[in-house]
Amino acid sequence: VQLQASGGGLVQAGGSLRLSCAASGTIYGINDMGWYRQAPGKQREMVATITSGGNTNYADSVKGRFTISRENAKNTVYLQMNSLKPEDTAVYYCNADARRIAMSRVMNYWGQGTLVTVSS
Repeated sequence: VQLQASGGGLVQAGGSLRLSCAASGTIYGINDMGWYRQAPGKQREMVATITSGGNTNYADSVKGRFTISRENAKNTVYLQMNSLKPEDTAVYYCNADARRIAMSRVMNYWGQGTLVTVSS
């Protein structure tokens, strides 16, 4: 399973960006999907997650500003980021728990990351 993230870039504070992450390869099913981020000198942290049924969870720092969604038919997860702040600057990684074939183990996969830079 490969995860391809896109949509990062440079934006001014208060602006918006939308990240996308598409899963490809041999996929039987995807459970939870999510976005994580890692700022320079900091540990990777959870930003938002979404279950296959659409239940969401957000880090306190992004609640009310970010929205995670997914299209199960396209094996794609999105992150709409509004009211961006300089402290949102980080490399954003998508993540998925997926099963490649029926009855196989659920494995965890990471995308390559996309850089989001918010200028003040």
